[in-house]
Amino acid sequence: MDDFGEFYAARKDAVYRALLVATRGQPGAEDAVAEAFTRAYARWETVRAHPNPTAWVLRTALNEQRSWWRRLRRELLGDPPDVGGVADRDPAGLDARLRALVMALPTRQREVVALRLLADLSAEETGRTLHIGAATVHVHLHRALATLRTRLAVATGDGSLVREEL
Repeated sequence: MDDFGEFYAARKDAVYRALLVATRGQPGAEDAVAEAFTRAYARWETVRAHPNPTAWVLRTALNEQRSWWRRLRRELLGDPPDVGGVADRDPAGLDARLRALVMALPTRQREVVALRLLADLSAEETGRTLHIGAATVHVHLHRALATLRTRLAVATGDGSLVREEL
């Protein structure tokens, strides 16, 4: 299984960053990534044959995170806990201001940004992972980047800096 060890070492950080952004840094993201890689290890012969094993792990981690929230909502009375304090630390290795702006995006746009830009999946792979078409991925990414450019320009007062970075 040395093959899996190489895959894990090469992709674990990208998967974790993508899941953190896609889930707005919700509690359990680290556990979801660990569970996804554990499942990939258990099924490595099948996962290795997948057209994109990273997309398989990301989809599994996203599903695990969603299942965790569904279980939590059933157990709690009322709203899920506020996770606003997560922004104080930066486990994703992103600029705190940019991460906050990305996390403020609508869910689908945030997921597309996380998978396309942070996990470096193609539009087709992102679409398969999120169960949407590649053209829809492009639309969500375009809208997300336009929103980020506008919000970052307002936050910095300098739109030219934004155009260079995004």
